Amino acid sequence: MKYVDEFRDPHKAKVLLDNIIDIADALADDQQRPTYIMEVCGGHTHSIFRYGIENMLPPSIELIHGPGCPVCVLPRGRVDDCVAIAEQENVIFTTFGDAIRVPGSQKSLLEAKADGADVRMVYSPMDALSIAKKNPDKEVVFFGLGFETTMPSTALTVLQAEADGVTNFSLFCNHITIIPTIKAVLDSPDLQLDGFLGPGHVSMVIGNQPYGFIAEQYHRPVVVAGFEPLDILQSLWMVLKQLQAGEARVENQYNRIVPEYGNRMALEAISKVFELRQFFEWRGLGSIDHSGVQLNKQYSTYDAEKKFSTKTVTIADPESCQCGEVLKGAIKPWQCKVFGKACTPETPVGALMVSSEGACAAYYLYGGDRIDALQVEDDIEELRA
Repeated sequence: MKYVDEFRDPHKAKVLLDNIIDIADALADDQQRPTYIMEVCGGHTHSIFRYGIENMLPPSIELIHGPGCPVCVLPRGRVDDCVAIAEQENVIFTTFGDAIRVPGSQKSLLEAKADGADVRMVYSPMDALSIAKKNPDKEVVFFGLGFETTMPSTALTVLQAEADGVTNFSLFCNHITIIPTIKAVLDSPDLQLDGFLGPGHVSMVIGNQPYGFIAEQYHRPVVVAGFEPLDILQSLWMVLKQLQAGEARVENQYNRIVPEYGNRMALEAISKVFELRQFFEWRGLGSIDHSGVQLNKQYSTYDAEKKFSTKTVTIADPESCQCGEVLKGAIKPWQCKVFGKACTPETPVGALMVSSEGACAAYYLYGGDRIDALQVEDDIEELRA
């Protein structure tokens, strides 16, 4: 298929959906429960809701929305560090737009900007480097955020800063890696999963090979999926077919984009600039070993944590916010106490309502009347209990 319309063909979607229903119902009869499949990537969550895929699936299959949104898993203590740096004199703090409204314990970057801090939205780390070149009397900090998807562009920007001799540019690094995260999810005793839709964007960089442990050690099928409706439906069907056959393999549905062994140049840039941190805290998931990266010794002069002596402190979410439970798949977004009430995209309490890839934002934007009905069903169940 060459054009986007072909990936949204309703007739092909109907055929795939019928096949999904047949296999999912048969599996549910055998195991006396639904099949649980996690989509790791927040981009998949939004596609699933935007195109109404969740509404079309039978009760015999349930999608679990994973922790694949870097803004959503950013702990409050790191947001506080951002604000502390941004509020220092002579600093220009640069960030992607979806991070500017994430609440810290006291304020967001947007609120810091309203209070007078020089916080600027950029579209790439290279934009931040350009700002540094135009403002040699200022310290310009870039808020590095994201999985392996965005890590290469940050690494290349650091290399460019070094090549250009720019010394007033630094990186507040919050880049994270996907493999330890999936392993932490699989090791969670509270979460039952039968298979995964592998993240399409991250896989463009790392390829399919790193997911092998999921099939070999945990015996769960993984299908790396694209983001169009037929991509997702076909990937679900491929996961179910493996389960039906009693198999666990890594398959690549998104092979028009994802290379088997990843992007060599991107991986080289990452390995040249970054090294794994021993620990990194995730919102709702706690500290996960070797799940974050930092600038290595050779490039430590570009490390904002050293330049500004940040002291990240663990700060719990507000008691009413249940982002952590949603990220772990323990509850659905509409089951959070403040969903759609105190917490909306205009007045977010938690990061999952702020981010463009957050599960709560997806439910809020695309859930419509169905969410109201589900909340009523939950209220009735609670009363019966």
